[in-house]
Amino acid sequence: MSLRAAYRAELISRVSTPTRVRLRPFTARPTISLWRQNHIWRSPALTSPPSYGPSPRLANHSSITSVSRSSPFEKARSITLSRPPVRHCSYRRHNMCRLAGDIDHTGGATPDPTEGRELLPTNVIPRHYDVTLEPNFEKFTFEGKALIDFDVQEESQSISLHTIELDIHSAHVKSGETIVNSSSAITYDESKQVSTIELKDAIPKGKAQLELKFTGQLNDQMAGFYRSTYKKPDGTEGILATTQMEANDCRRAFPCFDEPMHKAKFTITLIADKHLTCLSNMDIASESEVHSELSGSTKKAVKFNTTPLMSTYLVAFIIGELNYIETNSFRVPIRVYAPPSSDIEHGRFSLNLAARTLEYYEKIFGAEFPLPKMDMVAIPDFAAGAMENWGLITYRVVDLMLDEKASGAAMKERVAEVVQHELAHQWFGNLVTMDWWEGLWLNEGFATLMSWLSCNYFYPEWKVWENYVTDNLQSALGLDSLRSSHPIEVPVKRASEVDQIFDAISYSKGSCVLRMIATYLGEETFLEGVRRYIKKHAYGNTRTEDLWAALEDASGKPVREIMSTWTKNVGFPVVQVSENERDSSIRVKQNRFLRTGDTKPEEDQVLYPVFLGLRTKDGVDESLTLTKREDVFKIKDLDFFKLNANHTSIYRTCYTPERLTKLGQSAKEGLLTVEDRAGMIADAGALAVSGYQKTSGVLNLLKGFDTEESFVVWSEIIARVATVQSAWVFEDAAVKDGLEAFVKELISERAHKLGWSFSDKDGHVEQQFKAMLFGAAGMAGDQKIIAAAKEMFKKYMAGDKSAIHPNIRGSVFSMALKYGGQEEYEAVLNFFRTSSNSDERNTALRCIGRAKEPALIQRTLELVLSGEVKSQDLYLPASGLRSHAEGIEALFSWLTEKWPEIHKRLSGNPPILGSMVTICTSSFAKPEQLKKVEEFFKDIDTKTFAQPLAQSKDAIRSKIAWLERDRDDVAAWVRENGYSK
Repeated sequence: MSLRAAYRAELISRVSTPTRVRLRPFTARPTISLWRQNHIWRSPALTSPPSYGPSPRLANHSSITSVSRSSPFEKARSITLSRPPVRHCSYRRHNMCRLAGDIDHTGGATPDPTEGRELLPTNVIPRHYDVTLEPNFEKFTFEGKALIDFDVQEESQSISLHTIELDIHSAHVKSGETIVNSSSAITYDESKQVSTIELKDAIPKGKAQLELKFTGQLNDQMAGFYRSTYKKPDGTEGILATTQMEANDCRRAFPCFDEPMHKAKFTITLIADKHLTCLSNMDIASESEVHSELSGSTKKAVKFNTTPLMSTYLVAFIIGELNYIETNSFRVPIRVYAPPSSDIEHGRFSLNLAARTLEYYEKIFGAEFPLPKMDMVAIPDFAAGAMENWGLITYRVVDLMLDEKASGAAMKERVAEVVQHELAHQWFGNLVTMDWWEGLWLNEGFATLMSWLSCNYFYPEWKVWENYVTDNLQSALGLDSLRSSHPIEVPVKRASEVDQIFDAISYSKGSCVLRMIATYLGEETFLEGVRRYIKKHAYGNTRTEDLWAALEDASGKPVREIMSTWTKNVGFPVVQVSENERDSSIRVKQNRFLRTGDTKPEEDQVLYPVFLGLRTKDGVDESLTLTKREDVFKIKDLDFFKLNANHTSIYRTCYTPERLTKLGQSAKEGLLTVEDRAGMIADAGALAVSGYQKTSGVLNLLKGFDTEESFVVWSEIIARVATVQSAWVFEDAAVKDGLEAFVKELISERAHKLGWSFSDKDGHVEQQFKAMLFGAAGMAGDQKIIAAAKEMFKKYMAGDKSAIHPNIRGSVFSMALKYGGQEEYEAVLNFFRTSSNSDERNTALRCIGRAKEPALIQRTLELVLSGEVKSQDLYLPASGLRSHAEGIEALFSWLTEKWPEIHKRLSGNPPILGSMVTICTSSFAKPEQLKKVEEFFKDIDTKTFAQPLAQSKDAIRSKIAWLERDRDDVAAWVRENGYSK
């Protein structure tokens, strides 16, 4: 599933530009640049599709010719582990949903993740579901009938299934030729979401069938079987019925064994008005006329062919008015569907890309896509970014439909990656499925990795590998630096916990671990292991150990021994480097890295096998591995070296100030790759936050990159200054203005040189570079750019839609609102209300919070719950308010005042609720503000959003500690460098 960044990421940055839009779960970084906020989790470095035999070597793109580049997947590392290589201290959670202070992070043996799980009894095992559903679009309910064939494992007098908001009218069991009636009462455990059918007579071991008739709610919570609304061309409201089952909401659609390990086959029948389109995972088996008991009219019953074995969370069906386009360029037909509110031709890009991507994945994975068709559907109301339902992928409209005339380069890249992420799931997650939710990373980490692979294969000019370090890796390290993070393989005990682990750990850190494995084993060996994994476990369920076994089988290396440390423990190390010139050696030491800089001894028990990746003038030595607390390594020449070449490993590197200065000079001399330069800046910035280095030192480092030519490196430079600005948002105006002046000085000359006009001759990356610098300089006060933006805005709102290029629309809107007033606010609000393009409407909502006049702040807050904004988009107007101190304070006051209404509206979709809590709290930076957050939530039941709340509080604590250490340091730097007025 692709998670929508906008409400699973720390949102509006201090720089507004649409470049490098990503869809990413919440990372809890202090700030994150807008051009890097809104896309799916991607992963690194495969560049060419291997054949079934030996594949071509994968090559990375390099923007500098003086560096000898090697793919992170290129050659195997050769390492020797002493025994024992690490201490396996677990991250023990007795209750994942407890707040940070209640979570035990340290010590002890690795627990059995199955202990204490809330699972259904296994006295009966489902094998086949025959489900018939008919929605009522007037009452917003649906009638259903389910015939469930199951194996009775032992003589039983009860059957337990998952249900939510389903009224079961009758339940009958047939065992052989005997009808076994249920008792008069069906009991329901609300906390476990389990209905138990007590039987008058026991059913013997063997085959049996359960028949259920029930009524459900066609809800508006974007969960289970729900309704979605859209505006028809004639202005009337249209409704379609659709589904979102992951993680635990198939139980809202029909009674079922709603756990991933209970794979079964599904035969779906939908009853609907004849003019409506009916879709499900499989192709249509038959269509017939039926008499509807609901309406008394004649309708059609559309029966679909039976699915292969699959988990309940992948079941999908849709009923509504839909248009479609089709291609037959792949082995099976592929269609893109959309309601009449969308121009169906805007699905053409995704349609053609899907056909090429499916063919490509078949080559890589050594397994055919096994279904008879692939449908991709744009849904007007959708909680995530997309959902990988087998053969029927559902998307937010903006993540499938691309109007290339109205959207910029970043949106095109975003759509491509979302589509490729979901198609990768057809193998990773659908064909081979984790047996329980602590294995979620097996789904999402792989889909992330493969979407980067395929994106680079089809669009090498996008140079996506260069961006991996600033995107995926930083997302993982950002969240995992919090005390309230969790292991990749996080123990999940109950349904309420699952939604909270769809985050940067499962997606980004998961893909980073896969990247390390691929580098360790070598490209072809890794992919051969993956093919063996798919072949052995097709249509089955797996655990992480099954992946390790397949990779060990292909490589003969101790993969489990090495990699289990990374997946079963929370956090990652910082590697501190000291130098000894006398014997030409370096001493490296690892400790757990926490953003708050207060790691306790009991939190620092795990020793990771750290792949050092030493770069020197002779190339990269991949053989060096730190397997203990500290060690010494000889280096031929201390004049130039850098650890973690290309940042393929999961750690921060802390150099001495002198070495950092030398590395800055090495960057200018062309000795470091784009990934090295961007990663070095990211590490330096993170180490300043945690107290390993002074913030003034990092600002000096950034100042020294004035000759940098890479878009990716500049995006990290701007993001790191923005991180400082977000922490200092409540500090003295002189310091804040000085930091803004620094950004302007750093960027303006280059922004003017590149310009802000766009043509067909501009490359994909160049377009984003121009857009980023234009937005950053303008938001930092560049008067020439502000004047240009105001003029564009005026013409655009007067009807000249060519006045603003889509690449800079968000930046122009943001500048108009920041430096304007009510007139500009009204124009943007009216634009939102009148545009029919989802991307344009999202831009307006994302920017509108930039206005900081008190009256306009209140209007923005009123807009959030006004009913004009869909629940899926509530985060957009709220997030813009986080760009200024007045908005941050107003957001929390609004949250406390409107909590009952917010909770009522979003309680059916915990991820969105948790994200709204994050948006309204995590931008604070003062002790008294943290206290207000703690006081407000102390008497509120937070179990469905405990994890994001804990992460927000950790983010605030890190800023408090940072400011206490470096408040005076930054103020002095601003004065000494002439940036204070």
